[in-house]
Amino acid sequence: MGDVLAGTNSSWEFDTDSVLIRFERGIRTPKLFHVLGERRVPYEALSSVGLTPGPRRGTVVLRAEPRPGADPLVEAAAGQLRETSDPYRLVLPAAREKQASALAEELRAALGPVAAEPADRHLVAAPPPPLHFKAYDGKVSFDGETVAFRWFWTGASSAKWKVGDQRFGVGELAGVVWRSPEVVGGHLRLIRRDEHGPRPGREPLEPDQDPAAVVFGLGYGLVHESLPLAASVLAAVRAAGADPAAREPAPPAVPAGPAAFPDGPPRSTPADIADRIRQLGELHEAGLLTDDEFGAKKAELLAEL
Repeated sequence: MGDVLAGTNSSWEFDTDSVLIRFERGIRTPKLFHVLGERRVPYEALSSVGLTPGPRRGTVVLRAEPRPGADPLVEAAAGQLRETSDPYRLVLPAAREKQASALAEELRAALGPVAAEPADRHLVAAPPPPLHFKAYDGKVSFDGETVAFRWFWTGASSAKWKVGDQRFGVGELAGVVWRSPEVVGGHLRLIRRDEHGPRPGREPLEPDQDPAAVVFGLGYGLVHESLPLAASVLAAVRAAGADPAAREPAPPAVPAGPAAFPDGPPRSTPADIADRIRQLGELHEAGLLTDDEFGAKKAELLAEL
């Protein structure tokens, strides 16, 4: 095709077999687009394309719909992205509607019969590792082969401190569940292959108790930091031949993943609690914790006795 459509936040360059989406880095551009930079999307990764009236008068929206399973970022997001952060949405001036309509028609003609079917592999590249971000209870990093959780003194539960920092090889994993930090209960949970699937009588642990999960919060696990990592891990898991059952994204409102401990999380002893409170006191005296933060964490630990 060789045409280019420049719109709000991004521009689309149409080639013979793919579209190159280049994202702007403006002040008002979603930070997720800053991280993505640019993405090449093969036409075989798309299921449909359409043109609709825009959010403001004098604008139109060109939007492509990826096939299920074709894009690890969309698969990990599981419908939780805001409309303004949708990487497949291009807002254009109404003056370009005729050009956009013609390109949409050409693109639809190029999709082919597989457009109606789920993809059997990822066709769009995930953000490349290394990637890392800070959750409320720990730091998460991914180097392409291993996901590492390093717990924070001020945020991690006693159950997580009991088992210590965690490392998960891609080959151990069956999938990833990402729940947006912009909703209550945001978290990232790794689904381990040896524990994938329901187990009668065993309820999933809450994310703050699960050593294969980290909890988000205000200022922690931000979309532009945690979602690219989740997508990158998901892509690596798929490439490593993870359990096909893990390809179905879990509903975002339902915590996924089995219990990490057969009989529930290990209970902290009074000595454990006393040691944790003493360490928190040291952080407080050093000025690394406010009075309120120290008091809240101390009360949380005492409640576990």
